[in-house]
Amino acid sequence: MRRRDLLATFVLSAAGALAARPFAAQAGEEKKKKSGGEAYIPINPINGTTNRGGGRRGVLSVDCGLQVEDPKLRDFVEKSLPRLRAGYVQAVQTYAASLPVGSEPNTELIVQSLQRQTDLILKRPGARLLIGAVVAN
Repeated sequence: MRRRDLLATFVLSAAGALAARPFAAQAGEEKKKKSGGEAYIPINPINGTTNRGGGRRGVLSVDCGLQVEDPKLRDFVEKSLPRLRAGYVQAVQTYAASLPVGSEPNTELIVQSLQRQTDLILKRPGARLLIGAVVAN
């Protein structure tokens, strides 16, 4: 058997296996339960560069999410996630750049700064910022 024939057989068998996959399983994959409940909107970790001793660079990583109870506001928050993330990245990078060498990050200040960005971008209160972890390496 030639390689071309073997490759064509393999491609056709793989396509047949994918076509036989039940549509219910595909629909079930899209509707997975997210952690934190329906009112919680997770945000990918936000990173900023810090200065370490000896001229080396470090990373400040902030893991957070938003708790939004109002369904209309939750829909608006989901549409505004790129703007929120950009504001969060700017706030974390500014804070990380000003962090003194060898000091621990002030989580209270980070939370206040990110909540201020949230209220500023959404132009109304109702979305509460929740911090999962703050790690400085």
